[in-house]
Amino acid sequence: MKLAMIFWRRLAMASLLITLAACGKDDGQTEQAQAIRPVLYMVVTPKPAMQTSFAGTIEPRYSTDLAFRVLGRIIERPVNVGDLVSKDQMVAMIDPATLDLLVQSARADLASAQAQFANASASEERLRILLEGNNISQADYDAAKQSRDSAQAGLEKAKAGLRKAQDQRLYAVLSPDFDGVISAIHAEVGQVVAAGQAVMTVARPDIREAVLDIPDRMTDYFVVDTPFRVQLQADPGVTGQGRVREVAPQADAQTRTRRVRIALDKPPQGFRLGATIRAGLARAEENHVLLPIQALFEKDGKTAIWLVDPKTQTVKLQDIKIVERRGDGFIASNVEAGSYIVTAGVNALKDGQKVRLDKKGSGL
Repeated sequence: MKLAMIFWRRLAMASLLITLAACGKDDGQTEQAQAIRPVLYMVVTPKPAMQTSFAGTIEPRYSTDLAFRVLGRIIERPVNVGDLVSKDQMVAMIDPATLDLLVQSARADLASAQAQFANASASEERLRILLEGNNISQADYDAAKQSRDSAQAGLEKAKAGLRKAQDQRLYAVLSPDFDGVISAIHAEVGQVVAAGQAVMTVARPDIREAVLDIPDRMTDYFVVDTPFRVQLQADPGVTGQGRVREVAPQADAQTRTRRVRIALDKPPQGFRLGATIRAGLARAEENHVLLPIQALFEKDGKTAIWLVDPKTQTVKLQDIKIVERRGDGFIASNVEAGSYIVTAGVNALKDGQKVRLDKKGSGL
């Protein structure tokens, strides 16, 4: 009886150990199964070259604001926007009446100064003769000579005043310093303008540029001398070539864009000042691919994607550079064609983790 109880006790213990071992094995298998994560993926395929274009306008490289040098009321402005003008051509005039009076006053001052100088010179000459005969003292002669010198200084001042008045009279007429075209009008006939206030803008039409604003994040792709293809927006058949001449050093605080100036090489006649254009920068798609936004993994300011090795079924994190964001996708560089990329659940993966490629995700 005692032996039977020991037998059954040992049998129960053995059964318990077998059960526990089976449970442990099931847990390990479950844990291993859970570690292999199914993922959606896409295969990167090569694409043709992509053209990114930006809207802009044709503007002159050189333009000047014309302004009167003196205060006055505009009485004449024979030109309008778009008119061709020549160097030294009269494009506006202010009322010269006040300036004419200043010239007359300066001439009168000059005549008075000339008379005073003549009288002082004659008096000095007479006293010099009397001094030689010892008929006057040296002090009397010195006073006469001083008066003559003072009159001569007054004469020179009057001459300078007349020249200044005559120059100011010339300032009543506004004219450009070069041949050009009127690109803007800032004042009308009858308006009183201050000295230095812009009346109109004159541009040189012979040297034209394409001016456009680009997103600040794309500045790295717009270095000086980068080639561009420019086409007229109203007529895409009218095209020209150019290269980046200047990139603004700072982005606009409101739009976060930078102004780019493209020097045009022999622009066609259709590229008139103010015309709307599109400038395109062609770039090869060898290392640039369009991916869904779900494939992007961002951490600590870095951007990356998860690559899947189809042989080992493991994932690897690869850093990328975002060239451009487009709605629900983004253009990335440093991605080779044929790569397997995870397109969902990127935040739940770890480097070297085993995955199962269930099905392909949707690309863009």
